[in-house]
Amino acid sequence: MGVASLTQHGERSSDFRRFWWGEAVSGLGSAITSLALQTLVLVTLQGGAVQVGWLNSARWLPYLVLGLVVGALVDRVRRRPVMVVTDVARAGLLGLIPLAWAFGALSLPLLLVVVVLFGTASLFNDAASLSFVPRLVSRGQLQRAHARLDGASAVAQTAGPAVAGMLIRVLGAPLSVLVDALTYLFSAVMVASLKGVSEPTAATPATGGARGLAKEVLDGARWAYGASGLRRLALATHVWFAGQAILLVLVVPYGYLQLDLSPLQLGLVFAVAGLGALIGAALSTRVGVRLGTGGAIICSYLVTAFGVMIMMTAASVPTGWVGASVLAAGQLCHGWAMGTSNSHEMAFRQSRTPDELQSRTNTTLRSFNRAVIVAVSPVAGLLAEAVGYRPTLGAAAAIFMVSALMLVLSPFRRARVE
Repeated sequence: MGVASLTQHGERSSDFRRFWWGEAVSGLGSAITSLALQTLVLVTLQGGAVQVGWLNSARWLPYLVLGLVVGALVDRVRRRPVMVVTDVARAGLLGLIPLAWAFGALSLPLLLVVVVLFGTASLFNDAASLSFVPRLVSRGQLQRAHARLDGASAVAQTAGPAVAGMLIRVLGAPLSVLVDALTYLFSAVMVASLKGVSEPTAATPATGGARGLAKEVLDGARWAYGASGLRRLALATHVWFAGQAILLVLVVPYGYLQLDLSPLQLGLVFAVAGLGALIGAALSTRVGVRLGTGGAIICSYLVTAFGVMIMMTAASVPTGWVGASVLAAGQLCHGWAMGTSNSHEMAFRQSRTPDELQSRTNTTLRSFNRAVIVAVSPVAGLLAEAVGYRPTLGAAAAIFMVSALMLVLSPFRRARVE
């Protein structure tokens, strides 16, 4: 299904298309920066798995500290201006990294500060953009809309790491970050040019000062874990993110330091993961029709566990392209699983949530997901250096399996979004 068929009216269709392009291009830049920053820590700053763990914790720390409050704040205001301002802020923050490098001032503490600020801007942007989709498409089109967005993300994940590998080789990791800065500016222009979306001045009345804000935060949390019926999926997803946190910390140093891969080889490995995500997103609607919403998500969690087991075997084969191929096979499974599950999770969540609670619900759940990453990432780095990469990857596979079983052993396995 094309982007234009998501809505019946041309103006709304055009708005979704612009929003989609902004997300697609900024996603490409983010995929480049993800590898570039970790390469910068490992190669430019001579760090290891522990330092990568701190980098990932810094990226998601704002979700832990501010996430619940931000969701309530965004529900009080129009969402589009928030998206524009935070895209511009993210571009400026990323531009500081090559600037500091050029003046010889780049260090791990400075990088962590920039990443924390970048994560704060991303938190506000995510709260606004995720809650903006139901204003662009009808409830019945949510799963397909998110599948289209996931497809764009998957293309970015496919092309981004490969491009990153080449850029790092030619320009170095610091300058490669500039590409991402430019993509956020493009996203800001796309969102600012939307014409057919009417937003209320405030989705939630701003009442009662700090006490009113606290009540709004509590209302969002109560909805997310209470009457909405989202609790079982939310808890299983929190567990899933513990396994994901381990992968986010381990895969790059595992590839560089144990499998002896080059930036180009590692970039191609992540490109294969993006290809898997693209395939998963393209087939996600069919999988949902066949297995239901619950079945599609459970299937994806199990495939991720299997993919991590494949990644573990990469250390048992010759280094170089053979090891890269085995690692890529595991990443292909993991990418397919994420491409399949995300649109179903988002459609299930948003279909059960009224518009005035969208930002708070999305941000509450994402904040706890990212809080898991903040807590687990440093532990994953320490564990990898203490017991090795393969046992730590094995722990990740076990965690993914537990998250699947939490859904299998509950009524959620029969869930469907009508």
